[in-house]
Amino acid sequence: MNALNILDYSFIFGYLLLTLFIGLWFSKRASENVGEFFLSGRKLPWWIAGTGMVATTFAADTPLAVTGFVAKHGIAGNWVWWTFVSGGMLTVFFFARLWRRAEILTDLEFIELRYSGKAARFLRGFKAIYFGLFINAVIIGWVNLAMFKIISIMMPELNPQLTIIALVLLTTFYSGLSGLWGVSITDAVQFVIAIVGCVILAVLAVQSPAVVDAGGLQAALPPWMFDFFPAINSTGQNGAGAFALPFASFAAMAFVQWWASWYPGSEPGGGGYIAQRMMSAKDEKHSLLATLWFTVAHYCLRPWPWIIVALASLVMFPDLPVGQKEDGFVYVMRDVLPPGLKGLLIAAFLAAYMSTLSTHLNWGTSYLINDFYKRFIKTDGDARHYVRVSKLTTALTAAFALYITFFVLSTITGAWEFLIQCGAGTGFVLILRWFWWRLNAWSEITSMVAPFLAYGYLSLFTDIVFPSSIFIIVAFTIASTLAVTFLTKPSDRAHLEAFYRTTRVGGILWQPVAKNLPEVEGDTGFFRLFLDWALGIIMVYSILFGTGRILFGDPLQGSLFILAGALAGILIFMDLNRRGWSNLN
Repeated sequence: MNALNILDYSFIFGYLLLTLFIGLWFSKRASENVGEFFLSGRKLPWWIAGTGMVATTFAADTPLAVTGFVAKHGIAGNWVWWTFVSGGMLTVFFFARLWRRAEILTDLEFIELRYSGKAARFLRGFKAIYFGLFINAVIIGWVNLAMFKIISIMMPELNPQLTIIALVLLTTFYSGLSGLWGVSITDAVQFVIAIVGCVILAVLAVQSPAVVDAGGLQAALPPWMFDFFPAINSTGQNGAGAFALPFASFAAMAFVQWWASWYPGSEPGGGGYIAQRMMSAKDEKHSLLATLWFTVAHYCLRPWPWIIVALASLVMFPDLPVGQKEDGFVYVMRDVLPPGLKGLLIAAFLAAYMSTLSTHLNWGTSYLINDFYKRFIKTDGDARHYVRVSKLTTALTAAFALYITFFVLSTITGAWEFLIQCGAGTGFVLILRWFWWRLNAWSEITSMVAPFLAYGYLSLFTDIVFPSSIFIIVAFTIASTLAVTFLTKPSDRAHLEAFYRTTRVGGILWQPVAKNLPEVEGDTGFFRLFLDWALGIIMVYSILFGTGRILFGDPLQGSLFILAGALAGILIFMDLNRRGWSNLN
């Protein structure tokens, strides 16, 4: 019943051959220099750069993690990542053009552009190893873990460990061969395959006998599971022991987490592979549009197929243990897909998986080479030397990530929550380092260390857990950061002036520096940017909830939501056109 046939394997191998072909096609261009290898020569159009962002965040782990959130807290459980809309729109209107304007290869290079002294050098080197190798390996590890579960359930005839190793080797080969050009083009193809596959799965899931016999999803599950927002006093419980999302937890995520917590793909102020794609865009206009397209697609196009399948899994497999609820997504794939479509959906998840893996390998390697090896070990190598070392480092990073996958990680949602808490409060510096001259490298170092100290204390000596822990960790981190900031010296004045000339960031908090640079025209119009930011948030949430209302049988309210979102989008583009795309300040 569940065995794959020739048609299934045709889809799978056809997809794998396509990705290999793209890698070979772009291999010559990527070998020219590290600028081509890591930033595609800064020539990506907005739709490729933006689609690459959303394809990377559409990993094999994400639908499974969403299934875990829905099983635990209903649809409202998705606020653990929906709250990042506000931070994403902040990146669109305040930071996208600044990242492109900085003309740097990685976001870690920004550290020595912004700060001066030994602390800045230490911070850049430390973050290159910490994020490029260790955190990157954890992220790749949980993506591998998700694919491991999919293979174990969908393709039991295969050895899942050997299959994961083979997929990592293939992805390492084409990403190391083609650089960001190949990664970006395959991302665009992979995103289309993945989203189409998940829509097909959602349609088949709601038509499954178990769901139909129960009278549909809304008849089979408790009403609170379909609430988009948590009740102030949430006490609802289903048979598996899952509770509606408490309002205090929602408040922590909605009002604090989006700007305060570092999380890959949702860094406050942009960063990581999101910054990499912004810096690879043709110009500031394409950088802004790429990030806007990413934010809309990330929150409006992707979630509902996953949520519908997650709800269906609770109806079809109500007896799954709590710790295995996230696996319900894969069990739905196994049981509802006919021959042929099984292969298509597996190819879709391979696309999502390999897109994320290839981007993280390229991004992590860019840190290790540009911000550690080239900066501190071999500073005088030629272009081809650094490209060769980049390819070797890509392979070593992949090998380390495999170790993390098989010997360290156990659950996906647990890894998400750990990262969010250990980055809580860091966003305060990641945002303000652009707009406040007084912050220095010690400020950023403190903002990285303090969350670990607070998280460790709460874990060992209290019963406070995520997301309520966010309030305490953020407060401690910000207080520690401000104390260190004022107890240490600012960056050198000449260094700050050079940064201001390069970025023209503007704003009242740069006045002590800007007053000495009357020839530099800094950015203005921040009030209009805040209006665009607010309209962007309205646009995304309106389209998101409008789509959900329509899917769950309320077309009138859903249409009104979508109309409001469309109006907000029109107002944004009217404002940007009025100011002119070459003058977005």
